Amino acid sequence: MSESFAVEDVPASRDVLHRHERFHGKVWDVVSDEIDLGEAGVVTRDYVRHTGAVVIVALNDAGEVYLVRQYRHPVQAECWEPPAGLLDVADEDPVDAARRELHEEADLTAQRWDTLVDYYPSGGGVSEAVRVYLARDLGEVPEHERHEREDEERDMIGAWVPLDDAVAAVMAGNVHSSSAVAGLLAAQIARRDHFASVRPADAPWMRPEATRLVRRD
Repeated sequence: MSESFAVEDVPASRDVLHRHERFHGKVWDVVSDEIDLGEAGVVTRDYVRHTGAVVIVALNDAGEVYLVRQYRHPVQAECWEPPAGLLDVADEDPVDAARRELHEEADLTAQRWDTLVDYYPSGGGVSEAVRVYLARDLGEVPEHERHEREDEERDMIGAWVPLDDAVAAVMAGNVHSSSAVAGLLAAQIARRDHFASVRPADAPWMRPEATRLVRRD
């Protein structure tokens, strides 16, 4: 009989013998760590040290989610995804960051916030941790209070999409953003169980310490 384990990630660390700062960027850095794995020896791992991020699945009473189409240069594509943003403001609570991003990218406010899902987009190469919030009881930001978008956000398109259609687009391979895949599928599951599976907005979050480093140029 196979040994039984709880399916639960376990916080852990290994001794870092040396850390080499390879690149300092505007938002994140690239570092090389020499890690002591005990009997397995010493290995070197290069990774992106990331601030972490929040994603907002805004769900209205009609069962629609608000998605934006934004140019993503590394993948050379305009991707449909929920509003999202970096945790790059010192001492800002993650749910406050989510409120800010919903305001800036979707011109929306929300009265109810819950945690849908937490994930590491690429735990083998990036320290980024992402929390996806479910935002409900929505309202529109007054015209005179709306954020003026810049850079890639300037030409961003926004649309209300039925959640069922958005999930179908993910499953058909037409939507690829990790925030959309994780967030939309989690929202579908949560809606099916009448939101019994959502957690409080301030639920414990297993974030790597590296994500807490903030860079502002």
